Amino acid sequence: MINLQGTFTALITPFTADGSSVDLERLDRNVRHQALAGVQGVVPCGTTGETPTLSSEEYHEIVARVIDVGHSSGMKVIPGAGSNSTAHAIEYHRFAHRHGADAALHVNPYYNRPSQEGLYRHFMAIADSCELPIILYNIPGRTGVLMSLDTISRLARHPNIVAIKDATGGLDFVSSVVEQTSLTVLSGDDPLTLPMAILGARGVISVLSNLLPDRVAALSNAFLSGDWEGARRLNDALLPLAKSLLGLDTNPVPIKTALALLGRDTGAVRLPLCEMSGANLDRLRQLLRQEKLESPVAASR
Repeated sequence: MINLQGTFTALITPFTADGSSVDLERLDRNVRHQALAGVQGVVPCGTTGETPTLSSEEYHEIVARVIDVGHSSGMKVIPGAGSNSTAHAIEYHRFAHRHGADAALHVNPYYNRPSQEGLYRHFMAIADSCELPIILYNIPGRTGVLMSLDTISRLARHPNIVAIKDATGGLDFVSSVVEQTSLTVLSGDDPLTLPMAILGARGVISVLSNLLPDRVAALSNAFLSGDWEGARRLNDALLPLAKSLLGLDTNPVPIKTALALLGRDTGAVRLPLCEMSGANLDRLRQLLRQEKLESPVAASR
C-alpha cells in the first residue's frame, strides 16, 4: 500500500519568458527545492501546472523529468493524468506507470459533464488499465460535475483506487468518505487543510507549497503527529495568505506572480491565462509584505 500522507506540492510548470517552451532546468530546480523543504511528494501536470496548454510531447517530457529528479531527491511523484477523454486518460495513466510514477491524479472529466454512471465507468476503465494507484480528484468548480458520495464509495472498492483529493469547496464529503470507504482523503484547498484533517484527511495537495513548502509541510507533519495545538498555530499563520492569494486571479496566475516577485521567476503563464496587473497585482505585493516575504533584491536594500 502506498503511503499518501503529508504535503504534496501541485507543481507549477515553468515556461520561458514568452511561454513558448518549458524551462526544464528551472523545473529541476523547483523539484529539488521542494525536496529540501521537506514535502513528501510533488504532483506535476495538474491544474496548477497549466496542463491543458501542454502538448503531448511536453507532458511526456515533464512527467519523465519530474519522476527522475523527484525520486532521486527522495520524494513521491504523482502526475496528473486526467482527461475528459477516457482513452486519453488511459494513455497518460499507462505512460506514468511505465516511467515509474508512484500514483496518478485523475480529475473528473470536464466540459462534457458525464452522469454519475459515466464517471464510474470512466474511472473504472482507467483503474483496470494498469496497476498504478489512482487518486480521484473531485473539483466541480473546474469541471462542472460533482462526483457523488455514492459514486466515490463504488469506486473505492477497486484496489487501484486508493485516495481522493477533495476540492469541493467545503467539508461535507470528508467525514463521510473517511467513515464509509478506505480511501485516503487529501485536501485540495489550502485554507481547508486543517479543518479537513480534523475530520480525518491525511494531508494536502497544495498550491501554496510552491511558495512556502517548508511551512505547509510543517502543518501536515504537526497534525499527523497529533500536535493539534502546533497545527493550529501554523494554520493561523498561513491562513491569511492561503485565503487571499488564490482569490486574486485564476490559479496558477497568483502563485507564479508571487514567485516572480520573490526572485523565483517561473516564466509566463500561457494563454488563455495572462499576467496579473492593476489592483490585484498591488494587492499581491501588499500580501507578500504583510507576510514579510521579500525578494533577495528588496531584502538587501
